[in-house]
Amino acid sequence: MAGRDLRALFSSNDRGMSTAEAFTNREAQWELTAAALADHLARVAAPGFDVEDLEAPRDNVLMFHGIGGIGKTTLSRKLEAALAGAEQRPAQWGEPSWPAGSRLLPVRIDLARSAGGDFEHLVLTLRAALASLGRPLPAFDLALRRYWDHQHPGEPLEAYLQRGGLAAKFGKTMPQQVQSALADVAQALLLPGTVGSAVGQITGSLVRALRERRQTVRALASCFRLADLLEAEPDLETFSFYPHLLAWELDRLPADKKVTPVILLDTFEDVGDRTHRDLERLTQRVVWLMPNAFFVITGRARLQWAEPALQGQLDYTGPAAWPGLAVSSRPGGIPHARGILPDTAPPRGRQVLVGDFAPEDCDDYLARRLHADGTPLIPGPVRDVITARSHGLPLYLDLAVMRFLELRRTGHTPVPADFEHDFGALIARTLADLTPDERHLLRSVALLDAFDTQLATQTAGLTHQAAARRLIERPFVSENPFGLWPYYLHGLIRSTLRGADDHTDDRWTPADWHTAATRAHAALGAQWQTGPDRDRLLLVGCLRQGLALARDFRLDLGWLTDAAWAYVSDSVWEPVAPPTPAGPGTPAAAAGLETAADALAELLSTLARRQHEHRAVTADRLTELTAARILPGDLQEMAVYYLAKAQRDLGRSADSRRGMQYVAGAGGRLAPAARRGLAHLARLAGDFPTAHAVVPDLGWPGRHHRVDGDIWWPHGDMPRAAAAYQAARTEAEQHSVAGERATSQAQRAFTLAFTDPDRAADEIELARQLVSGLTLRQTGHTIDMAALVRDAGTDHNVLDRAHVLREEIRVSGVAIATAILELVVCFHHAVLGDDQSITDTTARLRNLTEGGDYAYYTAIAAFMTDRPVQLSSARWIEDEQTVRERWRQLVAARRALLQSRCEL
Repeated sequence: MAGRDLRALFSSNDRGMSTAEAFTNREAQWELTAAALADHLARVAAPGFDVEDLEAPRDNVLMFHGIGGIGKTTLSRKLEAALAGAEQRPAQWGEPSWPAGSRLLPVRIDLARSAGGDFEHLVLTLRAALASLGRPLPAFDLALRRYWDHQHPGEPLEAYLQRGGLAAKFGKTMPQQVQSALADVAQALLLPGTVGSAVGQITGSLVRALRERRQTVRALASCFRLADLLEAEPDLETFSFYPHLLAWELDRLPADKKVTPVILLDTFEDVGDRTHRDLERLTQRVVWLMPNAFFVITGRARLQWAEPALQGQLDYTGPAAWPGLAVSSRPGGIPHARGILPDTAPPRGRQVLVGDFAPEDCDDYLARRLHADGTPLIPGPVRDVITARSHGLPLYLDLAVMRFLELRRTGHTPVPADFEHDFGALIARTLADLTPDERHLLRSVALLDAFDTQLATQTAGLTHQAAARRLIERPFVSENPFGLWPYYLHGLIRSTLRGADDHTDDRWTPADWHTAATRAHAALGAQWQTGPDRDRLLLVGCLRQGLALARDFRLDLGWLTDAAWAYVSDSVWEPVAPPTPAGPGTPAAAAGLETAADALAELLSTLARRQHEHRAVTADRLTELTAARILPGDLQEMAVYYLAKAQRDLGRSADSRRGMQYVAGAGGRLAPAARRGLAHLARLAGDFPTAHAVVPDLGWPGRHHRVDGDIWWPHGDMPRAAAAYQAARTEAEQHSVAGERATSQAQRAFTLAFTDPDRAADEIELARQLVSGLTLRQTGHTIDMAALVRDAGTDHNVLDRAHVLREEIRVSGVAIATAILELVVCFHHAVLGDDQSITDTTARLRNLTEGGDYAYYTAIAAFMTDRPVQLSSARWIEDEQTVRERWRQLVAARRALLQSRCEL
């Protein structure tokens, strides 16, 4: 299925190059066409089918719609060829499912304005195609001749057919058949004279004969609307009802002449627009009046015939009239699945979005389009770049092929970098049939990852949503009904609008892009600040889009500052990093940190990514960010605070202390958190009295209850620590801070696992539920360690699980987590009474804490087995003997519990 690609052929002097109009697999569309046509054939063949029933619903339409350049015209041509004969069907297309022996007559009509067709041309094409039947169609032919003589006096029908190319395509027999039909009717009516000059007389006599039900015209008398059509004024309106006569003539053909026309109407967008539907009304009338013909329509937008609101603009509207064209609400499944009906569409759904090519299809297209001696002319690396940038749009592939030939023509050997390129022609094709408001709105929403009609209208600066409602019906706008903003542009269309040189008459200047970006930024801020549902999803969505706009167009932070604080306050850490900017639509596209928006995007990105990368990477990024001093004061404090946290996790306590002191001294929003950080640093050093003294002053902002629990569990006072963590969890729930709630519950589960393993199982499960959906890696490690403590002393693969967890913690770079894990392993060995393993684990623990932080963990390991403490600088709140006894009792209690289970 490959023809000559004449454009490529005439673009090169290379006679060794072969060109082919490559056709890539559209098997899904063929299967839909074959299935729909099989249904149509079965319905027409059913005993109850009546071609003159003008009230029955119509299911004789299949609509393929999609963006310009997606390959609809190519698909229409290939369907025509495949329906004409099995030998022309692409090899990958399967056998059709309709009955063997079915005779089909494919008729493809290009409705493009450039093709020069009109409604007369459409109807005459249908009649010319039926000339292959080799017989007159008297009812239609007589009406046609009357209309033609009235509307085109002195112009022979033969000359029109010759001039319009119909005679060359379908032969010259149609005028002869028309003349024969007139002669037959004149003879039946016993009329004298020359038939050609007596059409008016024939018509009048025939109408009288039909009204009087004369036996001589009994064959035509069964078409009971014929007389009315012949009496009506022969204008274009009347002419549009003549296809009913074609349908009637087809229905009365003898069995050996039976044929089903498959009419392929291409470029349907040129039939009219959403305001002027005169030509669409006439064309729809043809489809309705020919229920025994099957129509395959291709165009940019879906058909709206099933919408009741169009009543009065079109003759036949509503879902009852066109059940297959009704749009499903698609509450589930795949909305607008590329080339495949959504799984919630009606069983007979006939509106099909033509999808993008898959990457392998793109490569196949490029490989077969140009070749020499059987070898693809476009190298594989070049094909890879073109495929990646195309987003599967065939038009982009075609334009890239022509660019490849253009580069070769200038003596340049094309390389992959030559195709990091956008084509302005895509913009012209996309904007071609849009109204001025829609064109303006399309450019505006190209600034947004996703949008709704309100956000789109505000970004465009329009005062009404009508243009937005029309735009979302276009095939280059996809829908995700589950998204915060449900609509988004086709990826290639969006990137081209923002990145290509635009030579259209209404192209935007950089100032226009900046103005639209300012409007979009303000609209996003208004949605977050004044929306009825200021939930986490809305916050993150506004941040992602707002950060990109502020960064790319050098906008003031504005509402982004408050949004950033709201983002960090919940400790959830969803990704918010915007993509890398590029192109004229993103004039700031500079590398590095130059503006406050650059720095804020980097800050929030780093805070989210720290849950997935080593703390050293986080510290390095934050160090560079704080050194740049681009952020405003309060956001600079945020960067310093989280840098100090990362330094603490890495064991850089001195650096961490300096950062925490700076933030605490500034008295800003994070001052309570920084004071908590200083308390943690005191606890790390074993100075528990100092840490405990500041707890009353921390309050909720400083997470006082969790700090209290962090102090008491190293003392072995697990009930007190668990109560503190429960209070912390309750307070977090009251303030709706999901991250703090999960962290506090994880700590509570950890402490209870030492004293009550059975109860701890439920607490661990609750912790896992609370952390689900949050990006809190360290909290997840705490939960895993709680599970190890719960199973300490058993054969539940404690050491193997600890080994896996140790590697996960090593990747994160959080030193404290490794030390706690070794303490948990010590507890396991202590319960088992494995002295040598305790000695080995304590040695590892000592190496981990030789810098001074968490050095008291070695003392706790000694307390568990009542060993002497070699060296400890810890300052306990209580006397050391009390702490020792608590830890020894925890080990003894676990041994007793396990012994009692064995006895049972």
